[in-house]
Amino acid sequence: MAGSATEPGANAKQTQALGADARYFAALAENRFEIPQCDTCGRHHFFPRVVCPHCGSEVLNWTVPSGRGTVYSTTVVRRPEGDYTVCLIDLAEGPRLMSRVVEIAPDAVHIGMAVQARIDMLEAGPLLVFKPLEDLA
Repeated sequence: MAGSATEPGANAKQTQALGADARYFAALAENRFEIPQCDTCGRHHFFPRVVCPHCGSEVLNWTVPSGRGTVYSTTVVRRPEGDYTVCLIDLAEGPRLMSRVVEIAPDAVHIGMAVQARIDMLEAGPLLVFKPLEDLA
């Protein structure tokens, strides 16, 4: 999942026309996980916006992150239809985002766990989730 999604500055106007959230979810719907990166300071950010929160630049590009991350915090939501996690994930590229860790019991998710992003296509739409990278056997 690494690499640049576009040429520098190429889609800044498209992002503003669509809105950053709409652009993010449109990419997810096409099975692509992309996040904004500032051309001026080089930093990534999440949640998507049209102005860099680090330096104020409006020259942003969408890049495909590695998808690797680390669980910063986790909690278990208990529901009759099944428990699930709500986690803060620190991406390798720097931003922190909220998601879920799947493929393991919610109680097995722990702070510091290495995870990898994937996109699940649900009836309600695409959902960015993470699966553990460590051997849990």
